[in-house]
Amino acid sequence: MGPFAEYLQARIEAARPGWIPGTVLLRELRERGYEGGISQLREYLVPFKQPRPDPVVRFETQPGEQLQADFTVVRRGRDPLLAFVATLGYSRCSFVRFTSGEDAATLVGCLRAALTYFGGVPAHILFDNPKTIVIERDAYGSGEHRFHQGILELAAEYGFRPRLCRPYRARTKGKVERFNGYLKGSFLVPLAASLKQAGLKLDVTAANAHIGPWLESVANTRIHGTTGEAPVARMVLERQHLMPLPTLAVVAGLPAPVRVVRPVPLESLQHPLSVYEALLAVA
Repeated sequence: MGPFAEYLQARIEAARPGWIPGTVLLRELRERGYEGGISQLREYLVPFKQPRPDPVVRFETQPGEQLQADFTVVRRGRDPLLAFVATLGYSRCSFVRFTSGEDAATLVGCLRAALTYFGGVPAHILFDNPKTIVIERDAYGSGEHRFHQGILELAAEYGFRPRLCRPYRARTKGKVERFNGYLKGSFLVPLAASLKQAGLKLDVTAANAHIGPWLESVANTRIHGTTGEAPVARMVLERQHLMPLPTLAVVAGLPAPVRVVRPVPLESLQHPLSVYEALLAVA
């Protein structure tokens, strides 16, 4: 790798115990004049990388059928950092908001923000089994769960049906679980490494300040490994099958009309809107 070896070594060390994917490192090297290919880079990185198995199970859903939502923990302790992630089943378009907690009020606020970001509502949302979602499984019979009041009220307002993974089988939320790994490897680890090299720390504010541009320019425009298409391209069809947002839907104190021309910008995420202008024009 010649003159780029020192840069790569610094990035690898700054990222430990995490790992920056080769595609991310290639993008960084290109900005610094690297003219080689991904194969050459990957060959160089092999001795430094520990392989990790893919732990998720995936299944396909129809456009507008399902949204998978979950909190993923980045770190606990005195300065916690969590990411709320929502991924549409068909298009694989994703929304992310970083938080310091995962209480019911935070969850509901994140769900409102996600649905407004997508500009519509799926038929059902698939969750794991925390107490912020379900108070008691099968409380009223097989498959008839006692949901948290906040989720019931949100479901009634937006018109979706909440659904649960089987206990201890969170991996069945394959799409969002896989995106969680992608988020950490391709966004959080490189960002944390860059902040560390600058003498700064990754926190909720820093993560939310960078996530919007990354979603638009990288995550939702990449060629997805399973579908073979960019999520934003598949979103054109998926959005036609989403139910409209309720008239009085509110995100960050701002009213959203039934037919949203473009997602309401969120105060901390700074989501650029250009990627979605074309697909949101399909009404």
